[in-house]
Amino acid sequence: MTLQQLRYVIEVANRGSMNEAAKRLFISQPSLSIAIRELEQSIGITIFERSNKGILLSKAGAEFLGYARQVIEQAELLENRYLNAKPSPQHFSVSTHHYAFAVNAFVKLVDRYGQEEYELALMETKTHEIIEHVRTQRSEIGILYVNEFNSKVINRLLRDANLTFTSLFKAKAHIFISIHNPLARQSIVTLDELQDYPYLYFEQGEYNSFHFAEEILSTLSRKKSIRVNDRATLFNLLIGLNGYTISTGVVSSDLNGDEIKAVPLASDEIIHVGWIAHRNAALSKLAQAYVEALHEAVGLSGNQEAEEPGEL
Repeated sequence: MTLQQLRYVIEVANRGSMNEAAKRLFISQPSLSIAIRELEQSIGITIFERSNKGILLSKAGAEFLGYARQVIEQAELLENRYLNAKPSPQHFSVSTHHYAFAVNAFVKLVDRYGQEEYELALMETKTHEIIEHVRTQRSEIGILYVNEFNSKVINRLLRDANLTFTSLFKAKAHIFISIHNPLARQSIVTLDELQDYPYLYFEQGEYNSFHFAEEILSTLSRKKSIRVNDRATLFNLLIGLNGYTISTGVVSSDLNGDEIKAVPLASDEIIHVGWIAHRNAALSKLAQAYVEALHEAVGLSGNQEAEEPGEL
């Protein structure tokens, strides 16, 4: 096993493609495939599962990748310290629901740890894709919520994907509305009072089940509803149409201005927000730093314990 082979594995995992990784590594695709196979044979595990649809990390491969990243990080520290080597570009990716605090934490991460070169990714995306991105190591961290309604489905998917859920916070339901909305002056809002306002919610694509909805109370019928794909559009419609959406109540004026307000919703629903990661893969330094930034962004200190899927 060589450092070069470990770098190959990391690059293939980052790109999700042998061809793309080979281009980045300036070697031929057959040479890269042979090097990966030789490594797999020498350590006795299958790192990447091959199919007609491409390659995916195996469960053993996800664990191996975590260790490989740590070894390469330490090797680069030695090279930078004693050989004056140029630091390699940093890599980190997170997939998340459309949460402003997740973006805030990402900004903190880049401000603190961004080198001259980095390749980072922040993907605000659909619930099922968040789980898939982390399962396949396209992202190290995923951020989503569970509640009483969706927990059985989400937790089953996490178990099957060998992922852990670590709590960030629990919140009562709030609505996000424009500060000019008549309901913004109230201390609490009922569902009946929302009936005449447009309900805004995020598209879930192929997995458009109520259990994958980013918003709680997704099974309720509404007179007016608008499906959107991104947070900026949703916030524009909150303001332009006096619409509303249901979320955690954690809103960032730094990123979104002062035009959006969170108002408590009269509901007993509890939203449990957390981050997911591979059970057997150690987090990279950037992933650990991002988790710390998440805690800061939502006003928490200390580390929560990883929870077994199904505890909610």
